[in-house]
Amino acid sequence: MPRRRAPIFVIQKHAATSLHYDFRLEVDGVLRSWAVPRGPSTDPRDKRLAVEVEDHSLAYADFEGVHPEGAYGAGAVIVWDTGPYRNLNERDGAEVSMAEALDAGHASFWLEGHKLAGGWSLSRFREGAKPQWLLVKRRDEHADARRRPTSTQPESVISGRTIEAVAAEPG
Repeated sequence: MPRRRAPIFVIQKHAATSLHYDFRLEVDGVLRSWAVPRGPSTDPRDKRLAVEVEDHSLAYADFEGVHPEGAYGAGAVIVWDTGPYRNLNERDGAEVSMAEALDAGHASFWLEGHKLAGGWSLSRFREGAKPQWLLVKRRDEHADARRRPTSTQPESVISGRTIEAVAAEPG
């Protein structure tokens, strides 16, 4: 039986109306997505707002470039981090699918990215047209209250470019 590849996560830095990070998890053939205004933190004490947005196609996972003015999500985008992730959700010793965990409002996962690694959780705290979640780093060997990857590692893990460099490129 062939081994299935691990699902991926991607975090795209996006200079739209306001600068934010789009956190995406591959779930059932799409990228489930959240806009994280301040970006992820490696400090487990930080609770980062994550506003759920529409699912994106898997083809979008490696997109870097500029969405033109007037288009949805207008502005520059880079792939800030990406890699495989592992589902950590279980109930009574059995794995709970990522889709089921997210639909229930709490999901835990292990990221293996270029910049981020270790356990993380998403917890929904507000329903509505744009459900709001908290993205929190779990306490593990990768937690680090002093590390600030959003400011110290601003470049794309694919191209090495910064969001400013992408925005300045001729369209």
